Amino acid sequence: MKRIYGTQNVLDAARQRIKNIFANGLPVYLSFSSGKDSLCLSHLTYDLILRGEIDAKQLTVIFIDEEGLYKSMLEAAYRWREKFLRVGAKFEWYCLEVKQTSVIDSLSKTESWITWDKSKRELWMREPPPFAIMNHPLVPYAGCCNYQTFCKSRTKGGIQMIGIRAAESVQRLKAIAVIKLESNLQYPIYDWHDNDVWLYIKENNLPFPEIYIRLYEAGVTKNHLRLCCFFGDSSIQGLRWIAQTDPELWAKIERRYPNAYLVLLYWDSEMFKRQTRRRSAMEADSEPQDYKAKLYDLLFYNTDKYTIPPDTAKWLPEWRRLVAMHGVFMTPKLYKQCYETILFGDPDKRSFRGIYNETYLEVANQSRKEQARRDQR
Repeated sequence: MKRIYGTQNVLDAARQRIKNIFANGLPVYLSFSSGKDSLCLSHLTYDLILRGEIDAKQLTVIFIDEEGLYKSMLEAAYRWREKFLRVGAKFEWYCLEVKQTSVIDSLSKTESWITWDKSKRELWMREPPPFAIMNHPLVPYAGCCNYQTFCKSRTKGGIQMIGIRAAESVQRLKAIAVIKLESNLQYPIYDWHDNDVWLYIKENNLPFPEIYIRLYEAGVTKNHLRLCCFFGDSSIQGLRWIAQTDPELWAKIERRYPNAYLVLLYWDSEMFKRQTRRRSAMEADSEPQDYKAKLYDLLFYNTDKYTIPPDTAKWLPEWRRLVAMHGVFMTPKLYKQCYETILFGDPDKRSFRGIYNETYLEVANQSRKEQARRDQR
């Protein structure tokens, strides 16, 4: 993928992008999540308001409360709500009945549970704040959409700023690289790396959710420190820390989601598609797995005998096409990733796109090697 390097540092470039966004005169919507990237983008915007370089009246901050949030994330949201309201911006705190991805519902990654489900109020993990927006015309009934769809509709007619970065994953790099000019999505810190984020937080003395420290202590590497709903696959192992240190919160989670206890037993196993030292040690003593044969059996020979999440099963023709056309180029690692991803669940095709890219890189590498051998002959 072609990269064009500028002469500005990423901090100055981000500030200029934000000023350019506000210069359009359109309403500006800032997606806030309490995560580290969101905090940096929020502070950049807030600081430009204080400097008088952008108009706070154009700004509406949107916070989607996912019900299952760490206490320190909520504290950050309260803190930033107060700051933005103080300078004249709007802050919309939504507690809506939208679909969420669950990695432990029926052991599949599907959009299968609904936040703030009014029919299950007695199971809510906590009460929403008194100022929260609980109903909206764009969500006419429970579970009719996810929060991404809601935000897309809510920000129509304006410009939405999101704190995502290309360095976080191949999928995000690709999404940012192919963004269309007519899109209302803007990513002012898209070219920041992890070190840029943490350096900005340090130099500006920004309070950040304590759970980052706890996850780091639990063994999460710096480049995987991401905060999301408790049941999301990127934060699933953090649940075990909660169970050990905050029995009250764990009781709420388990009451809301009875299968949560499975995380304590199998968070670092094949069940949750984890590649950990413990899993490697356990598998080292067992018979080697032929994931190529297992994948072909899953896709082509005995599909019916496997339990595949419905949201993933509908994409099986594309998986078959990828393997049929380029399976000969796949490495054992890629066969394993394909097999586990399909069984684990991939409703939004994020993993598929990552594997697709890796496969084509492998095709390109082997083609270059073959061409070099021909040239030598």
